Amino acid sequence: MSEATRIPELFGSLVFNERTMEQYVPQSAMDVWRGCLKSGQPLPLSAANEIADAMKTWALEHGATHFTHWFQPLSGVTAEKHDSFINNAGGGRVMMDFSGKELVRGEPDASSFPNGGLRATFEARGYSAWDPTAFAFIKDGSLCIPTVFCSYSGDALDKKTPLLRSMAAVDRAAVRVLKLFGDDAEKVTPQIGAEQEYFLIDRELYLKRMDLRLCGRALFGAKPPKGQELDDHYFGAFRPRVAAYMKELDEELWKLGVLSKTKHNEVAPGQHEMAPIYTDANTASDQNQLVMETMKKVAERHNLVCLLHEKPFAGVNGSGKHVNWSLSTDTGKNLFSPGKTPSQNAVFLLVLAAFIKGVDEYQELLRCSVAFAGNDHRLGAQEAPPAVISVFLGTELEGIIDAIVDENDYTAPEHKSLRIGVDVLPAIPQDTTDRNRTSPVAFTGNKFEFRMPGSSQSIAGPVTILNTIMAEELDEFYAQLKDAPDFTAALHKLIRDTFSAHRRIIFNGNGYEEAWIKEAEKRGLANLHNTAEALPTYILPKNIELLTRQGVYSKEEIFSRHEVHIEKYCKVIRIEAATLVDMVQHGILNAASEYEAALCNTIAAKRAAAPELTCHVESSLANAIGSLNEQLLEETIGLKTALETVSDDAEPEKLLRYYHDEVEKRTNDVRKTVDKLEVLTASKYWPYPTFCELLFSV
Repeated sequence: MSEATRIPELFGSLVFNERTMEQYVPQSAMDVWRGCLKSGQPLPLSAANEIADAMKTWALEHGATHFTHWFQPLSGVTAEKHDSFINNAGGGRVMMDFSGKELVRGEPDASSFPNGGLRATFEARGYSAWDPTAFAFIKDGSLCIPTVFCSYSGDALDKKTPLLRSMAAVDRAAVRVLKLFGDDAEKVTPQIGAEQEYFLIDRELYLKRMDLRLCGRALFGAKPPKGQELDDHYFGAFRPRVAAYMKELDEELWKLGVLSKTKHNEVAPGQHEMAPIYTDANTASDQNQLVMETMKKVAERHNLVCLLHEKPFAGVNGSGKHVNWSLSTDTGKNLFSPGKTPSQNAVFLLVLAAFIKGVDEYQELLRCSVAFAGNDHRLGAQEAPPAVISVFLGTELEGIIDAIVDENDYTAPEHKSLRIGVDVLPAIPQDTTDRNRTSPVAFTGNKFEFRMPGSSQSIAGPVTILNTIMAEELDEFYAQLKDAPDFTAALHKLIRDTFSAHRRIIFNGNGYEEAWIKEAEKRGLANLHNTAEALPTYILPKNIELLTRQGVYSKEEIFSRHEVHIEKYCKVIRIEAATLVDMVQHGILNAASEYEAALCNTIAAKRAAAPELTCHVESSLANAIGSLNEQLLEETIGLKTALETVSDDAEPEKLLRYYHDEVEKRTNDVRKTVDKLEVLTASKYWPYPTFCELLFSV
């Protein structure tokens, strides 16, 4: 059998999906499971026992010896505690067992994960509960059961629970609105396609850089002679090591049921991308966590390291995670698909209006969903969307909106053809809407692409916010339309008034231009440049009211996450600063001094042998390095002092400002000096691999 023909058999082979369940689970239990999924009721223990036994049988056949409740705590990575299937059978024997109780609920420690004050250290009990809408899978010899994670008091301590709540909210709101149009849809589900960017570097070089190992990014490094200027890496041919890595990555993801579809080289040297086919938001969120984990594991087997940091190397593009988001019905309709005549599609225009209104009204909350230390290095850096939230619609949709607002007739532009200039090639139809790579939120035909999320973050947070603001606006629209005596007139007025009131958020131009930032300020749009500016807006009263009203978070859960986000930012900045201090003290200062001493010895030897020599090269280098090294010492002492004098008992938002204004600023100052030293220091003295080596070694 060829490799291509075995892919259908390979796909999902390590997933206990519905097709596999039908082969192992009794039909009566399958019927109960399907009924519970539809009704939202808990699974009876009798059916849970039958499903658990079937899972165990299947897992043992595939070599699994343990099971784990796989959950997504607020740390942003996945967590798992493994238990074997063995149970005491008496007489010194064991049996392999797995009960419905073990399937449905686990009890990991809840105090050792970030909780934002929801749990005290001595209050350790927490629960993981099976998410029956997500399929179990086998990873590293263990049966992994996707679960939610909550405290003893029922507070959500994970990212999956709010995501599921937001999916339920937008489902409820959208179905009600569709009923007004006579649509028979019973369920609306957010659909997600999360493009994943990443860097690959040589493992041996990686191990020589403490900053890469501890922080995931290079805290210093002079720009190499060649970067991405020639645009020769983007969509270029794969190098052999990268091609082998990508081939194995695809196979491992396919086994786990991940619809890995597209792979290509990205803009920066050493940078690449994987894009999957769309799936429901819950599955997409789980699978993106698996994608990131699998990328790192497969890289190790190829003596590579996968870097998911948003900006591992200054001077070249960083990595994002473009989240493509849409809403689909159980009858196969995409609510963001305008069809052949968008201007006549009332449902599409209403849903579009709701989205635009939501993004405008809750732009700060959407910005907060992607605000963290790593992403600060990327957003607005002439390579990624600016920190200002805006919506790109394209010429045709903007023309439709203008016509609606101005109450004019709309004439659709004629679809043109692109002529290639070679007679044997056919004409290619030209779309009436281009793609805007500078827009934070861009409409791309039948979906919105949220381009601000960072490459390392869980997509659950941003998707939760997108779902929630959409649910809120659809609820408002439903309330205005449900009892309207003239539905058509009320619908027209609602769409027109909404577009008119929220046109400020629509921008089709170049988001990188400084003129747009000034224009955005005139329009009253928020420009939250960094995490320190963004996070305080998370707890604006309107945001708290939105999230609690939609049942996505309780007030306590909101404030806990606010504290977790601030705490994580401060810790990341502190770790980076401390790492840089260590590398300067134990490597760079000594290396520069050694080179300076070697230069001085050379000067002395030359002048002793030939007094007439000026030794200008050695003198200039020695003076420059000596001056920079003294400056570096002073700046490093200042950074170290800033770390030692910080008051960790200060209010969270004061700490946030301190770490941004004092610690991060001093870290950047140290970096600039180190980069200057690197350029002047002879290669044999410089103690760390350079960007040129790191980016062009694979």
